[in-house]
Amino acid sequence: MAVSSDRPILIKKVKKGGHDGHHGGAWKVAYADFVTAMMAFFLLMWLINTTSPEQKRGIADYFAPASVSETTSGAGSILGGTALGDDGAKASGSRDIVENLAPPAPPEARDGQSSDAGQPQTLENASEEALREALRKKEEAAFASAAQSLRQAMQEMPELAELSKQILIDQTPEGLRIQLIDQEGRSMFREGSAQPNDRARVLLRAVSKVINQLPNRITISGHTSASRGGGQENDWPLSAARANVSRQIIQGAGVPSDRIYQVAGKANSDPLYPDDPMLAGNRRIAIVLLREAPVLPPD
Repeated sequence: MAVSSDRPILIKKVKKGGHDGHHGGAWKVAYADFVTAMMAFFLLMWLINTTSPEQKRGIADYFAPASVSETTSGAGSILGGTALGDDGAKASGSRDIVENLAPPAPPEARDGQSSDAGQPQTLENASEEALREALRKKEEAAFASAAQSLRQAMQEMPELAELSKQILIDQTPEGLRIQLIDQEGRSMFREGSAQPNDRARVLLRAVSKVINQLPNRITISGHTSASRGGGQENDWPLSAARANVSRQIIQGAGVPSDRIYQVAGKANSDPLYPDDPMLAGNRRIAIVLLREAPVLPPD
């Protein structure tokens, strides 16, 4: 039998049930929760960045006090039936907590009898020592950063790279010391003269840029080497004059005059190489950024 080519073609369309309408808006709720959580997170970050360290410490001490003792008096809770202090919400934070939790004074102290031996340090003394230690560490870091800046500048500038051996940088009990020293055949001053050459002027201007990074006061001292004849009568005014000319160059490079604490000439009384006082390295200009005593807040 032959199949007729005129047979019609039927196309069947199947409609699926409309189940998507029941859960089509669920993602909006989840997205709204996510946006709310992110807004709260960034708000918290903003609050943390705008509060000072003292405020953060006070908030932390408020939610986690240094000590809470159990008591059966009153309601038996944290307050234990007692009333809030007069400071209330204006309490300064950790200091008030430590003072409130401190043990009572011994009877002899209440009666006016003082016994300093064996007594622990007060909160004020402890805070002062902690502040001094924090400022000392901050100053050490600033000195190290300034020294690194000078070394980096000497490496990056061709006119200073060849002079790197004529600069010594170290930290002393007085502060950060930068010394510009002579080398054999490479002196910074003409012999017997207080006028520096171009090499010394370049070094002094480079040092001035580092000095301007810190607020510390500075001292400038001139040094000479010992002579074979043993006479040093002219070395005193010569070393002082060289230190004063160095001061003028440093001030001309932008260092304020009120930061100059002392300018002195020491002749050959303080050699850099005591074993060989006639060595050229003993002729130098020493610049010291002084350690500053911290300014403590009044009680």
